[in-house]
Amino acid sequence: MSAEVRPPLPVSIASGKEAIRAVTFVDIQRAAERIAGVAHRTPVMRSRQLDARAGGSVFLKCENLQRTGAFKFRGAYNALSLLSPARRARGVLTFSSGNHAQAVALAGRLTGTPATIIMPEDAPSVKMEATAGYGAKIITYDRRTTVREDLAKRISEERDLPIIPPYDHPHIVAGQGTAGLELLQSEPDLDVLLVCCGGGGLLSGCAIAAKGIRPGIRVIGVEPEVGDDATRSFKSGVLQTVKDPDTIADGARTPYLGSITFPLVMQYVDDMVTVPDSALIDAMRFVWQRMKLIIEPTGALALAALLSGAVEADGARVGVLVSGGNVDILTAARMMDAS
Repeated sequence: MSAEVRPPLPVSIASGKEAIRAVTFVDIQRAAERIAGVAHRTPVMRSRQLDARAGGSVFLKCENLQRTGAFKFRGAYNALSLLSPARRARGVLTFSSGNHAQAVALAGRLTGTPATIIMPEDAPSVKMEATAGYGAKIITYDRRTTVREDLAKRISEERDLPIIPPYDHPHIVAGQGTAGLELLQSEPDLDVLLVCCGGGGLLSGCAIAAKGIRPGIRVIGVEPEVGDDATRSFKSGVLQTVKDPDTIADGARTPYLGSITFPLVMQYVDDMVTVPDSALIDAMRFVWQRMKLIIEPTGALALAALLSGAVEADGARVGVLVSGGNVDILTAARMMDAS
């Protein structure tokens, strides 16, 4: 089920141009300074076999090796560190299927900020257990009957807790963009950058960072085939939505791009493509077997576009954001065995 949607804009973002100004290259540079020494500067990995299969030179930015196992820690720590000490002491609220939940939980522990996390009942157990392990309080909901944003708004008002959303927040976008900044600092002559897309925080942040270093680089976002709201939004220029897409890429089940991320994607991203779940499993299998790296289905989105032919390398130097590695090993093994 899909449709056009125009969710209300935050009061601080009255137009597309204001949203674009909400996050700049300088903001990402400052976020990088803020998280330095706290977030990992993750490695860029190469593989001759990967280059041969892709038909180009491929550089994997391994955010599966980031703290909490995903890029989300960057934005969460940046956002919480910018709160006042009094606000941090009172706590924050967020909603997430897993990676942002873990990120806010750990960032909260490091900054002395109590974290309450709204998570779907069917969130991957490995992510829910890790979130609890970092000390967060978890509130579960049934995704079939509850809209998480509505639940978050109610709890926020009842408990006077500010919401730190998973992607539609300028400090989150700036923090996520530091992953792209690091990759382009390491490999400044990349021709193409592939980034997975859920709500667009990582994609828009990395696109701003990449264009700030190399204006001519092509930035391409990648979504699951059945969760193609951002791709349709990009192609049509009108914000689209999708309802709870049935994909193994649980981090990309977001209903639509945000009022901040949508205009940023339109401004800085060059193209959007989609891939089926079968391509995610193939990319996971390749990286697990050939490169000995554990990545999750959402983390495989960008690479899957390259390996499946949705994006052709054609001898180019291609940067790939591997966004995370939080996956239940037995579940992933069954996926690969069944494919």
